Amino acid sequence: MEQSTKITAALISVYYKDGLEPIVRRLHADNVVIYSTGGTQAFIEALGIPVVAVESMTNYPEIFGGRVKTLHPAIFGGILHRRNLQADLDQAAQFNIPTIDLVIVDLYPFEETLASGAAHQDIIEKIDIGGISLIRAAAKNYNDVVIIPSVNQYARFQEILEANGAATTLEQRKAFARDAFMVSSHYDTHIFRYFNQQDPLPVFKESILESQPLRYGENPHQRGWFHGDFAAMFNQLHGKELSYNNLLDVDAAVQLMAEFKDNDPTFAILKHNNACGLATRSTLKQAYADALAGDPTSAFGGILIANRPIDLATAELVNDLFCEVVVAPSFDADALEVLKSKKNRILLIQKEAAMPQRQFRTLLNGVLEQDKDLLSETAADFTPRTNTVPTAQEVEDLVFANKLVKHTKSNTIILAKNGQLIASGTGETSRVDALRHAIEKAKAFQFDLNGAVMASDAFFPFPDCVEIAHLAGITAVVQPGGSIKDELSIDYCNANGVAMVFTGNRHFKH
Repeated sequence: MEQSTKITAALISVYYKDGLEPIVRRLHADNVVIYSTGGTQAFIEALGIPVVAVESMTNYPEIFGGRVKTLHPAIFGGILHRRNLQADLDQAAQFNIPTIDLVIVDLYPFEETLASGAAHQDIIEKIDIGGISLIRAAAKNYNDVVIIPSVNQYARFQEILEANGAATTLEQRKAFARDAFMVSSHYDTHIFRYFNQQDPLPVFKESILESQPLRYGENPHQRGWFHGDFAAMFNQLHGKELSYNNLLDVDAAVQLMAEFKDNDPTFAILKHNNACGLATRSTLKQAYADALAGDPTSAFGGILIANRPIDLATAELVNDLFCEVVVAPSFDADALEVLKSKKNRILLIQKEAAMPQRQFRTLLNGVLEQDKDLLSETAADFTPRTNTVPTAQEVEDLVFANKLVKHTKSNTIILAKNGQLIASGTGETSRVDALRHAIEKAKAFQFDLNGAVMASDAFFPFPDCVEIAHLAGITAVVQPGGSIKDELSIDYCNANGVAMVFTGNRHFKH
């Protein structure tokens, strides 16, 4: 059995006092000397437990408005001196430095202050100096010292105290030291990111403390985790645990529906991160029915998302489809009961939450990082390039299709008509193949392409796509433009009465 080391003296200085009382009482019961300062000292004294003021160790009061409390050799010497090194023990005795075996400390709430929109000087004052130094010192000397770096470790430490009294093993101290460096590195990362906003240094630094293991990754033989606060974005009402692939699809669904947040009732169905159905209608029930009609085959096992609360009429239609996840701003009570009839179906209420403005992915031996594609063109951003201009309905459909094309895997073509996704060609190596695939799907589901519109994520280097589209009945096109051979496509459209507008913005998605 691993040998335990008794705790004889503790330094406690925390911002948050929740959960501290039972630990303090147990330490006192085990005759541990407690050192403290400021608000923590007052808190412990209010419990009727004796405390030694840090000032009595340092012979210095708190100074500079509390900026300096524990930064003193008497404190850090008590933490850092090595108990198995006689020279250190002799120096500690020479300078009358007490031994500190336990440090309980947390950090000023920098992230919370930043998120609150506080003024710059208030944010600066929440950069912890003494606390971060105590954490690093105690963690470095984990051979002799226990470090409890945040309230998140209180429960585990309390269990150790209840099981063993005021004593810890080397393995336990090392585990707490690991946690301590996680806390300190996360804290410093967010401070750096705050200072790195203007004229940023080209470095990659991310830190997310919340994490949950997944059943597996993209495939059963791969391990997987989600790093983030899922509960801040969603309230899961029903169903099984979300998988890695579910999360990818939910993210794609949320990003897509953000484009239609303020539109009339809109419903989307996604599969493998691409929309296979989407429609905007006067009622959510009809929006769902028309989204499903876009590709009822691919909808099987898909992810559903709505921009309005799901009512009973819509839920009764949805319930006929096998789907993995349904996302909505809310669910009517009777609709919820219907949808809960499938025990594994995941039902999520989407909350208002800030989304990251940057994206990154690992590749090769590094990371790619970019700004998120936040451009969403409106009719005002369209530049007509043909003699024929689109009708009002065609303009509405072009805006609709262009939003979709932005969220579909390249190369892609979107065909739409009257606020409905008719068909798409996704992830093709050739734009011509994407178009042909879309036309083939539209015909397979009995859609009339006469009067439909086409959107492309990138320009047409040749007129073949507009020709194929025209022959299929498509009457209006939106594309970025920018090819040195744009005129070839423009000339074909002019010769055949097809309206075409340019946006000037490419929307690749890989």
